[in-house]
Amino acid sequence: MAAVSKKRIWGWMTFDWATQPYYTLGLTFIFGPYFAVVATDYYLSQGLADAEARAQAQSIWAGGQTVAGLVIAFTAPFLGAFADNTGRKRPWIALFSVIYVIGAAALWYMKPDTSSLFLFLFIFYIGFIAAESALNFVNAYLPSMGDDDEVGKVSGSGAAFGYWGGLVSVIIMLAFFAESGDTGKTIAGLSPVFGLDPDQREGTRAVGPFIAIWYVLFIIPFFMWVKDDPEDAGEVPKMSKVISDLVTTLKRVGQHKSTASFLIGGMFYRDALNALYAFGGVYATLVLGWTVAELGPFAIASIIAAAVFTFVGGRFDARVGPKPVIKVCIYFLIFVCVVTVSLSRESLFGIPLPEGSNIPDIIFFIIGCMIGGAGGALYAASRSLMVRHGHPDRPTETFGLFALSGKATAFLAPLLISVFTAATGNVQLGYLPLIFLFLLGLILLRWVNKDGDRAEWAASQQ
Repeated sequence: MAAVSKKRIWGWMTFDWATQPYYTLGLTFIFGPYFAVVATDYYLSQGLADAEARAQAQSIWAGGQTVAGLVIAFTAPFLGAFADNTGRKRPWIALFSVIYVIGAAALWYMKPDTSSLFLFLFIFYIGFIAAESALNFVNAYLPSMGDDDEVGKVSGSGAAFGYWGGLVSVIIMLAFFAESGDTGKTIAGLSPVFGLDPDQREGTRAVGPFIAIWYVLFIIPFFMWVKDDPEDAGEVPKMSKVISDLVTTLKRVGQHKSTASFLIGGMFYRDALNALYAFGGVYATLVLGWTVAELGPFAIASIIAAAVFTFVGGRFDARVGPKPVIKVCIYFLIFVCVVTVSLSRESLFGIPLPEGSNIPDIIFFIIGCMIGGAGGALYAASRSLMVRHGHPDRPTETFGLFALSGKATAFLAPLLISVFTAATGNVQLGYLPLIFLFLLGLILLRWVNKDGDRAEWAASQQ
């Protein structure tokens, strides 16, 4: 490729690097567990028993993800259709970037004794919606990054690059900011920098401003090197035309068995995967009682696994195609869910464990690496397979549908986790529905053409 094309690819990949801390630090390892602890303490202060308080904390976290998923699902296709008509994606990315930064920075104000749980739940998921919405537009640039083999490698390399960014951000956060346990020190044995007060958990709360500053710094190469094609520019369409074009595309999707099967299957397996990401740190906190001291090494190991296996998955994608990579990843994640449901501090698969045993910690540590590795490769391969199924002239709308596929039932996994957790009063059993969602996705892959539907899309336009 020409030098300019390499810059464009690197610019495109820096978006993953810039946004990964919102998922790594915000969703999974720092803010998510912190929210769970604060919420649990609040419900304990309201007179709930310990198990009930923990279940309620998980339930409202699930509720936030449910609502956010619905918003993303039903706005993404319209935004994509609108952007394809105008030929402009960068202004949308800039708009969502501003919302992202404001939402992340505001997390600083969630104090340990707050009762404003729903306010901060709202703030966190506003930032999450902005990150996911911007990602849809960024993904729409992927078809322009090369042919099928190159797209698979770029997708895998971009996701892997993002995980390395997540790793660096976790190390910085754990070493210099987040308090570990009751010591008031970080995992490196240091006092939180800038005189942050450990009693008010200011080191942990700094995760919000840290995420915001990180994004502002590292999104610069994207805006420098990734440009909209002037030849795609068009007039701002009326909403009626946007809706008409979207309806036409949805009708065409229904006529293409492979595309429809892939999008519907993706609804289930990507929903289950997102739930694993969102609840991994919460599970470790509520079930195993982990603090930052345990979550830190867990986060580092799982992110390294994600980066390595996502990169390797991209290479296998280029060699055998994305579909086999997706299937193997789903098998691994089903195994992870089976173990997760069966694991507690007291037993494994119903077999009692010695009091004080570290077996649950070791097993969940391994599980975290498997979630990171298989999940990262699964996402990158799915993105690559979407390119093969997408409408060749409407990439943003295509990835709007991809977002719809990943979010249309985004309420389902968190809702089922919430319902099963509340019904059983058991955090582990709340994860049981994820097994069935992965299985449904795997079954629907049987009707997915490994080479996609682009030839059929082209034929349907003639």
